[in-house]
Amino acid sequence: MPDEICFLSARELARRIRERELSAREVTEAHLTRIEEVNPQVNAVVTLTAERAMREAAAADELLAAGARPQPLHGLPVAHKDTHDTAGVRTTSGSPLLADNVPARDELVIERMRAAGTIMLGKTNVPEFAAGSNTFNPVFGTTRNPYDLSRSAGGSSGGAAAALASGMHPVAEGSDMGGSLRNPASFCNVVGLRPSPGRVPSWPGDAAWATMSVQGPMARTVADAALLLSVLAGPDPRSPIALETPGSAFAVPLDRDLSGLRVAWAPRLDGSIPFEPEVVATLEPAAKVFAELGCTVEEAYPDLSGAEEVFRTLRAWQFELGLGTVLDRHRDRLKDTLVRNIEEGRRLTGPDLGRAEALHTRLYHRTREFFERYDVLLAPVCQVVPFDVDLEYPPEVAGEPMHTYLDWMRSAYLISATGCPALSVPAGFTAGGLPVGLQVIGPHRADLAVLQAGHAFEQATRYTERRPAL
Repeated sequence: MPDEICFLSARELARRIRERELSAREVTEAHLTRIEEVNPQVNAVVTLTAERAMREAAAADELLAAGARPQPLHGLPVAHKDTHDTAGVRTTSGSPLLADNVPARDELVIERMRAAGTIMLGKTNVPEFAAGSNTFNPVFGTTRNPYDLSRSAGGSSGGAAAALASGMHPVAEGSDMGGSLRNPASFCNVVGLRPSPGRVPSWPGDAAWATMSVQGPMARTVADAALLLSVLAGPDPRSPIALETPGSAFAVPLDRDLSGLRVAWAPRLDGSIPFEPEVVATLEPAAKVFAELGCTVEEAYPDLSGAEEVFRTLRAWQFELGLGTVLDRHRDRLKDTLVRNIEEGRRLTGPDLGRAEALHTRLYHRTREFFERYDVLLAPVCQVVPFDVDLEYPPEVAGEPMHTYLDWMRSAYLISATGCPALSVPAGFTAGGLPVGLQVIGPHRADLAVLQAGHAFEQATRYTERRPAL
């Protein structure tokens, strides 16, 4: 029974709690038991707040008993990404420098989830300062892929994705600059949405106008990701780029007739980057699925020239802004790749940033024009299948050397530079049983359309129903 509870969808769990078929205590206890059983193998949940969770569950049950109107996520237990500040619960960002850091306040995404009724189970693992897409750090060690414990779970929301796949929580929030919601979702056979910038407002932060890094939902199904987005989205005066559309716009059924949808299929994204043959072969049937759903599908590649420079420049600038003082004080306590990223930011000049902004503008308009011809773009999420967990990053892809820990993530971060919403949805398994995700990309601010297309694909294929054998 506990395992059955842990693999119910978030929507079904919320319904059963709301209608008092299950208590929040039962649901929370089942997830705590699941964490106790499988987390030692996976190392996804790194700070556990079991006693607090059971107190909050009891309070949630008492509210229902008193006739209170339940919130959308009432009684759902969740572990939060360890880069997101949680009042009274340590937030380490995977760094020894913050090993004992206990924030005084929740950041905005945590505020919204708790206001919607979630119960805090603890925190999930991340790479050091969320830098990289393999989740390991000197504080908590390495998170392993539930489908193959010798493989990476991705990152930086790797702990969140591995916990979802393992049944440790039903939904999770994450963040995504270069693929940190999408890469781990692809590696762990779950769903991750990189929303449009401003869709999920962020606060606090030093770069409130920046659009490269966003926060968003993860779940085991597209419908559950939409449910969490309905809580996370919506305007907030503390974010100057927050979109005005209320979160309730995403609390709707996702079923939609896709007949006539114009779909661009780009098996190698823009044709300029390498992919492992297993990735492309596993995703090849995806285009046929959309054709069977009534879509008009053709192979077409967006022009992403300039996206590489845009992403690398703005990322380096943001890393220096956020971590420059940490480098000055604690260089010897930061991983080498992180030091190099911050130093790259310091070498930037005013003209470098100006050029990046000009390229960014041109990229926006080319992308806008591409989506005048197509409604949805399909592409691989990752260039590789989940790799050896003991590697920081793959040394090569399809015979092409990867010189930095970013090189193998281009299929995700080039899309980040466009500002388009992008969904990672489970799309198959290799012959060795490793998950592969499909990236469903839409026009600017077309988050709902992306969710609807991903939902239709999910319902037609049912890959989300396959569980790891832990």
